[in-house]
Amino acid sequence: MPLTKGRLLLAAAIACALSSCQTADKPPQPRFTSTSKDAGSATTTKVAASRHFIEFRSRYALSYGHTYVVFGELDRNGNMIRPEVAGLAPASHDPSQYVVGHFIPVPASTGWTDGDLEEQYRSASWRVLLSDAEYRDVVAFIRKQQAISKTWEATVNNCNAWTGEIARHMGYKTPGIWLRPQQFITQLRQMNTTG
Repeated sequence: MPLTKGRLLLAAAIACALSSCQTADKPPQPRFTSTSKDAGSATTTKVAASRHFIEFRSRYALSYGHTYVVFGELDRNGNMIRPEVAGLAPASHDPSQYVVGHFIPVPASTGWTDGDLEEQYRSASWRVLLSDAEYRDVVAFIRKQQAISKTWEATVNNCNAWTGEIARHMGYKTPGIWLRPQQFITQLRQMNTTG
């Protein structure tokens, strides 16, 4: 009997993982920028006085994509200056680790991954402009999260969950972690902005 329960549990876990992959991504979504104080949204052509930002972002990939944050400083035109990237992903470039990570935890990396800053792969983004104090606080949280994050597992500890922890630390509501990355970022913005 325990073997049958184990097989049913494995089948349920596989079904959950696969169900999150069944929808298709849309074309790249518009870019949005919000101030942390009003949580309203505007297009990125609006230049703000704030020089610090965090951008919740998703990108296309051969699989269902990736969710992560980009953060740093902006110039007077709103362009990023030496941006940093943080997200949770399997540490190995070996595709088998990605597959295994759908069933058991695999070693993780928490920095930049290939394609994160390439515009042609961006599928959705939401930039939040931050005061100096807000920026210091969120960067300290990201650094702490990077230090303690050792494994990636697709159904429980994935890139959406990791990025969602940052958003929750900032006081934002977050969608479910089993969405495709583009849907996760779009819903994150919609849940927390008025526009």
